[in-house]
Amino acid sequence: MSAVVALLVVAVAGGLGAAARFVVDGAVRARTPGAAFPWATVVVNVSGSLLIGLVTGVLLGAGDPSSLEPWRLAVATGFCGGYTTFSTAMVETVRLARSGRARLALANALGTMALTLVAVGVGIAVGVAVGRLG
Repeated sequence: MSAVVALLVVAVAGGLGAAARFVVDGAVRARTPGAAFPWATVVVNVSGSLLIGLVTGVLLGAGDPSSLEPWRLAVATGFCGGYTTFSTAMVETVRLARSGRARLALANALGTMALTLVAVGVGIAVGVAVGRLG
């Protein structure tokens, strides 16, 4: 894949990821109106980490991971790069702390980190198993 094609793949997939984040964020916010805790951002980051783990795991489990490199670029770098939003998670943590909700801020920062690490680990484990099937 040429550098220009790779750039286009990442750009288009990133745009799709950002659109997906908008949809998921809106759906979660609609189900949690007025919630002080930023559930929508947590859901986006955990699900995106799971997907990155799956892609990585498939590549690790595949006999020839180089043949799957375009998928890694499209899904992990492009789509998940546009979909996940760790900067927003940290802004929300600061916002919670500044509003006097230190416990929620701590829960958001540590909870997001722990949940995303677990999600990527589960994704890798499942992905490796799937990669070995193919």
